[in-house]
Amino acid sequence: MADTVLYEVTDGLATITLNRPDAMNALNTEAKAALRDALQRAAADGDVRAVLLTATGRAFCVGQDLKEHVASLAADREHGTRTAMDTVKDHYNPIISAITRMPKPVVAGVNGVAAGAGAGFAFAADYRVVADSAAFNTSFAGVALTADSGVSWTLPRLIGRGRATDLLLFPRNVPAEEAYALGMADKVVPAAELAAEAEAVARRLAQGPTAAYAAIKESLAYGAEHGLAETLAKEDELQEAAGASEDHGIAVAAFLAKEKPKFVGR
Repeated sequence: MADTVLYEVTDGLATITLNRPDAMNALNTEAKAALRDALQRAAADGDVRAVLLTATGRAFCVGQDLKEHVASLAADREHGTRTAMDTVKDHYNPIISAITRMPKPVVAGVNGVAAGAGAGFAFAADYRVVADSAAFNTSFAGVALTADSGVSWTLPRLIGRGRATDLLLFPRNVPAEEAYALGMADKVVPAAELAAEAEAVARRLAQGPTAAYAAIKESLAYGAEHGLAETLAKEDELQEAAGASEDHGIAVAAFLAKEKPKFVGR
């Protein structure tokens, strides 16, 4: 794994850390590829039961590395090609797909500003723990681009279409407390406590009923795109599988014994 992204697994928790602090974790090609590969690795690892996505330095991620992007655009002009925007299908789309589709919860520990694709990564996560000094910014229109990294799908579902449209047409920093009020953040904590609190949330999920969490993710995604009758049928299908899981048996036995369940993730 490249040094631009750190990867560590302990006790069922994969911690993936963006690590370009001097560049505010701007996404050059190396970082994007490393993040994509790290998320796909965590998704495929049966020993990983939850993922924590966070960052070093004062920013979570300010999005595309514009210095590299300018160089790519210049190369396209010189060679008559149009490859600069291939990064959307090569990197951003697979990153968002890995976060949203992996059958395990993903927690974003947002330590600082999350802009552009960086905001998209946080919005795609299942739970966002945000430092009180952090902020979100869609930023795309500010550089004459449209939304990518799933923002046009995730943001309206978090805060509603009207507010999402406003923030995409008129990008601005949305501070942590406002982000919480709008629904972009799930928990806001003092900046000094961010790392510990985000890890605590992620570790709690890593010790939980992983298969049930996977079903919850699937049912929420399904319900967002289907009517009530279809969603009820999907819930029935998923609940039947959950009811047959080892973790459900553990939970019921623990309830009857008045003990705390120790889930195994199956």
